[in-house]
Amino acid sequence: MSYYNRDDYPEYNQPRRRSFMSTILLSLVSALIGGLMAVALVPSLYINQPPPEKDTVIIGEGNSNPPVTITDPGAFPSVEVAKKVGPTVVGIANFQRTSSIFGSSGLAEAGTGSGFIIDAEHGYIVTNYHVIANAAKLMVSLADGRNVEATVIGEDPRTDLAVIKIEASGLTAAQLGNSDKLEVGEPVIAIGNPGGEKFARSVTQGVVSAKNRVLLIEGESSFNLIQTDAAINPGNSGGPLVNYHGQVVGINSAKHVDVRFEGMGFTIPITDAIPVIEQLIEKGYFSHPGLYVSIDTRYTPEWAAQRGWPAGAYVSSVELGGPAAKAGIKPGDVIVGINGATVTNSLELTHELFKYKPGDNITVTYYRNGETVDVEVTLAELRTS
Repeated sequence: MSYYNRDDYPEYNQPRRRSFMSTILLSLVSALIGGLMAVALVPSLYINQPPPEKDTVIIGEGNSNPPVTITDPGAFPSVEVAKKVGPTVVGIANFQRTSSIFGSSGLAEAGTGSGFIIDAEHGYIVTNYHVIANAAKLMVSLADGRNVEATVIGEDPRTDLAVIKIEASGLTAAQLGNSDKLEVGEPVIAIGNPGGEKFARSVTQGVVSAKNRVLLIEGESSFNLIQTDAAINPGNSGGPLVNYHGQVVGINSAKHVDVRFEGMGFTIPITDAIPVIEQLIEKGYFSHPGLYVSIDTRYTPEWAAQRGWPAGAYVSSVELGGPAAKAGIKPGDVIVGINGATVTNSLELTHELFKYKPGDNITVTYYRNGETVDVEVTLAELRTS
C-alpha cells in the first residue's frame, strides 16, 4: 500500500523498508521509544480526534528575535546565535498509554525530541511528526524552566511535520530564514535536546555539506533535504538548523548511521516546510496531491528484472472514479515516470508528486503488457487526517 490513496493507511502500520537504491542505514533522530530509530522505524497514525477550531494566523506573530549582527570582529558568531535562538528552542516529551499484566494502565514517557517556537502570540511550535506520534500527552520544556502541556494543532506523517500549541506568556519566536539562499559550505548551527532534557539546547556547529539530497524513507522522501555535518543526535529531531544570522533554515530530522561515516545529518528546508506548516495551523491537515491508487511496495527492481519488467511503482488497486481511474490506469500497471522524471519505486513517486498540488495536470507514464503509455492526470486532494 502507498502514498496515493486517501484510504491507504494500513501502510503506516508496516515497518519502513530500506530503499533498494541504497545500502546505507538511516535513522530518524528522535529519541522516541528507546533512542536512535533506524530506517525500520514503524510510523503510526496520529491521534484520531476531531480537529480543534483553527485560527487563521500569519507565522511569526508576537515577539521574535531580530537577525544577529556581529559588530565585534573578534566575536564568535555562534555565541551570539546561541544566545538569540536558544530561548526559542523547546524540549518535547511524548507520553503514551501503557498497561501492565495486572490490567492497570497509565502514562509513561516514550521518548523525547525538540521543537522551536514559530509564533509567540499563539504559542505555536514546529516539530517532526515522529516526535509526537501516538502521544496521549505532550509536555513542552521551555528555556526558562517552565514545563507546559501542549495540544496537537496539526500533523502530517507524509512530510514528517507537526505543529503543537502551548498556552504560555513571555514566549519568543524564532526568526525564519530562506533556505533557498543557502550555499554549500555556509556555516550553520543545530540546536536541540540530544538525549532529552539532560542535554537541553545543546549547540553544535558545522556547514551545509550539500543541498537537494533525497532520502527514500517515508516523510523525508517528500523533500529535497539539506545535508550538514553539524552533529545531530537522538533527541535533536524537530529542532532548528540556523544560519549565522540566527535565522531558522531547516528542521533537523534524520541522520546517516553507519560506523564507516561521520557527520551526515539531514534537515527539511524551512522554505519548503512553510506551506505545510501554514496549512497545519489553518486546517489541521495538509492537502497532498493524490492519484488515488495503492502501491505494492513488494515490487522491487530485482523482482521486476526477473520478469523483464521495468523498475517502478506497482499499482495494486485503483479507486473507482479517482484521477488514475479516469486516466485509464489499472491494477497491474507499473508507474515509471511523472512529467518525464523517472520513478523506480513508491518513495520516488512520493517525491515527484510532492512537487505539485491538488488540481495540477501531470503526465503519468506507466508500463503495461510490454508497452509504455503516457496519460494526462488531474491530481486530486489527498488528506492525511
